[in-house]
Amino acid sequence: MPETFTVGVLGARGHTGAELMRILDDHPYVEMAFAGSRELAGEAVPGLEGLTFENVSPDDVAKRPLDAIFLALPDGIGGPYVEEIADDTVIIDISSDHRFDDDWVYGLPEMFREKIKGARRIANPGCYATALQLAIAPFAGDIDGVPTVFGVSGYSGAGTTPSPRNDPENLKDNLIPYRLTGHNHEREGARYLERTVRFMPHVHPAFRGLLVTTHMPLGEQTTVEAAHERLSSAYDGEALVDVQEEIPTLKDGTGRRGVLIGGTTISEDGLGLTVVAVEDNLLKGAAVQAVQNLNLALGLPEISGIL
Repeated sequence: MPETFTVGVLGARGHTGAELMRILDDHPYVEMAFAGSRELAGEAVPGLEGLTFENVSPDDVAKRPLDAIFLALPDGIGGPYVEEIADDTVIIDISSDHRFDDDWVYGLPEMFREKIKGARRIANPGCYATALQLAIAPFAGDIDGVPTVFGVSGYSGAGTTPSPRNDPENLKDNLIPYRLTGHNHEREGARYLERTVRFMPHVHPAFRGLLVTTHMPLGEQTTVEAAHERLSSAYDGEALVDVQEEIPTLKDGTGRRGVLIGGTTISEDGLGLTVVAVEDNLLKGAAVQAVQNLNLALGLPEISGIL
C-alpha cells in the first residue's frame, strides 16, 4: 500500500466540497492535489495551508497523476470531466448524475460494501436517500404495502445558488414543503430498496441537519422490542450507524459523522412500524460517505480520516 494516495476535489467551493476538504486534510493516507473552483481561483483554501483554489478544466484533470477524484459539482456538470479521467482513477460523484447508472457502483456502504471495494466509478447516495434506506432496509422483507417518509433538512441541502429554499429570511419561523412527488431521493430509495417508497421533503431554518420519519405497513404483527432488536442486529458493528430506543431529534444529527436511528414505535394493531433516522446532510449525507467510499475503493481502513 502506498504511503499516500493523491486526490483532487472539483466543486470545492460548495458546502459539501468544503466539508470534504476538511476531512481529507485530516486523512492519514491522502495528499491533496488540487481544490477546483472557478469562482475562487487564485484564493487560498481556508484552513488548508499551502492549498489554493484552481480553475481546473477537464483537460487539466486528465494530465494530473491522480489516484482518485471527487466530483462535488452540481448535477449535470461533471460529464466532460468523467470523459477525460483515466479508467484506473477512482471517481466518486457526489451529484445525482450516476445514481441510476448500472455502469457505476452505488456507494451506500452499509448495504453495498462488497460491490464498492475496488470499484473505480462510484455514485455517492443522496442525503435523504441515505437516511431513509438505512431506516427501512432492516425491515424490507416484512413490509406489506408502501412505506411513507416525512423528511426535513437544513437549508444547506438546497446548495449555494440563491433560492427561496436557502434564503434565511424566507425560512425564518417557517417550514417549506417541496417536490412532494417524484423527488430524486424517492426514486433512489425505491430503486435500491427494490420497492415503492413515498417521500415528502421539507426545508427548515437551520443551516444543516436532516431527519426522516419513516412509516412502514407490515404483513405480520410485531412488537417494539422485536423491531428495536432487528435494528440493533442489522447495524451491530457498523461504525457509522448508531441505534437507540429514544426518538432522535434533528439536532442529534447535526455535526454527527454517521446516522442515528431510533424511536421505534408500533401501532396498536401491531402492523404499523415507525422509525426515525437523523444525520448531518453535509457529512454522512455527502462528504463523510464520499470518503468512506474512497477508503473502500482504495483498500484502506473504511473509516480512515472520518472518526
